[in-house]
Amino acid sequence: MVAIGKADRQARRLPGEEGTWVFIFGDMTVFAVLFGVYLYYRSADPLLFNGSQARLNQTFGVANTLILLTSSLLVATAVRAVRQRENALAGRLIVGAMVCGALFVVNKGIEYGHKISQGYLPATDQFFTYFYVVTGLHLVHVVIGMGLLWFMLTLIRRPELTAWQHSYLDGAACFWHMVDLLWIIIFPLLYLVK
Repeated sequence: MVAIGKADRQARRLPGEEGTWVFIFGDMTVFAVLFGVYLYYRSADPLLFNGSQARLNQTFGVANTLILLTSSLLVATAVRAVRQRENALAGRLIVGAMVCGALFVVNKGIEYGHKISQGYLPATDQFFTYFYVVTGLHLVHVVIGMGLLWFMLTLIRRPELTAWQHSYLDGAACFWHMVDLLWIIIFPLLYLVK
């Protein structure tokens, strides 16, 4: 067994601030409750939920999954680039992640427009109520995350970052990764699970 020295323990740390993690876990708890309520009602009326779910276009969900996975990779690579003092590269990567976020928003808007034009509104049935509530709440988080990506972009334009600024950068990246993680749960839950 290898002994871990004091310097090694100090070098390891949770990215971001503790408050960021409280917020992230609180947010994930809200979504977990929504997922649980959705699954409860789904089990009570599987025919209705399966029938309504069949009206979704999985292509939208797959595209949004690929878009968000790509954006998370770009953000993770940007944070690594900042640590290596390659801020110009980090800036381009963050802009790429923001473009992915914008593509997600546009794709979700097209999907909503498509469903609404077919007459599937939040009041259509319980499935569509949960579909719009869960994906709409997630969409709000994507927009907030894009604001945080913009904040990251402004931070890395500084010639030198303080320890607190690095912590803010890490916290914003963690929020973006949470948005991605939530979608990875939402996509199969709403689009695939029978």
